[in-house]
Amino acid sequence: MNHSSRLLQDAVEAFSSLPGIGRKTALRLALHLLKQEPEQVDHLSDAIKQFRREIRLCSACFNLSDQDLCAICTDHHRNKQTICVVESVRDVMAIEETQQYRGLYHVLGGVINPLDGVGPEQLQIESLLVRIRKHAPEEIIMAISPTIEGETTIYYISRLMRELPVRISTIARGVAFGGELEYADEITLGRSIMSRIPYATNSE
Repeated sequence: MNHSSRLLQDAVEAFSSLPGIGRKTALRLALHLLKQEPEQVDHLSDAIKQFRREIRLCSACFNLSDQDLCAICTDHHRNKQTICVVESVRDVMAIEETQQYRGLYHVLGGVINPLDGVGPEQLQIESLLVRIRKHAPEEIIMAISPTIEGETTIYYISRLMRELPVRISTIARGVAFGGELEYADEITLGRSIMSRIPYATNSE
C-alpha cells in the first residue's frame, strides 16, 4: 500500500515491524499519533527509548529490572525459601497476575531444545544451582510449560539437584500438556501453582 506521504509510509513500516501488528493496524496507529499533541508523542518516544536503553536483567533471577536487582528480589515480604523456575519473563508476569504466589523466581531464558541449538549452557541453569547452594531455599517449583522440551528441561535440572537439600515440585497439570504458561487463564494457572506436586526423576 502506497501513501501520499513518505513520512507516513515510514511510520507504518515501523509499526508493522512489531509482532501482531498488521499494516492496517499500523496505519491506524500512525494516524492516531497525528491527532495527539507533539508533547504526548515525544513522551511516548522518550519512554520507548529509555526502556530500550536502560532496562536490564536482574543479576539474581534474570527477570526484567530497572536496577541490579529486580523489585521482586528486593521485596522483603516475599518468601525467600521458595524459588519458582520459569522459562521466560512472560511466565513471571503470568504467574504474578494470579496473585497466588509470593516467593521468588528464576528465569531460565528458554528450554533445552537441541533441534533449535539450545543446550543447557545457553540457559540460566548454572546460576540457579549457584543460588541454591548459596541461599539454601526449601523448595524449587518447576513452573515450565508442559511440552516435550519443557519436560526434558525439568528432568535435566532435577538430576543436577539430586544431591542438594531442596524439595523439588512441579505445577499441577491443570495446565494441559503441550500448552504454554503465558496462555493459561489466571484461575487455572493459579490453582496449578497452589496445587503443585513433588517431582521425582524416577531414575535412582
